[in-house]
Amino acid sequence: MEGVSEAPRRTRVLLAATRLWLPVGIAAAGVVLVVAGQARSGSGLNDSLAAVGVALIITALIVWMINWMFRLSVQSNRDREREEAARDYFTRHGRWPDDS
Repeated sequence: MEGVSEAPRRTRVLLAATRLWLPVGIAAAGVVLVVAGQARSGSGLNDSLAAVGVALIITALIVWMINWMFRLSVQSNRDREREEAARDYFTRHGRWPDDS
C-alpha cells in the first residue's frame, strides 16, 4: 500500500520543483552571475558573466511562463468538460443542472 500513496506525493514534489523551484534556481544563478559580472566591470569576462546572468534570468521567466500557460490550458480543458457535462444534462432533462 505504500507504493500507492507514494506516487501522488512524488508527483506533487516533482510538480512543485518544476513549477517553482526550477525557475527560482535558474533566476538565482542568473542574479549571482550578474552580481559577479558587475563586481569589476570593464573586462570582457565580467561583461560576459553579466550578460549570461541576464540571459538566465530571462530563461527563468520563460520557464515560469510556460508552466503558467500550461496550467491555464489544463484549467480551460476542465471548464470545457464541465460545460459539456452541463449541456448533456440539459439535453436529457430539459433544464440546466443549477436550476431548481
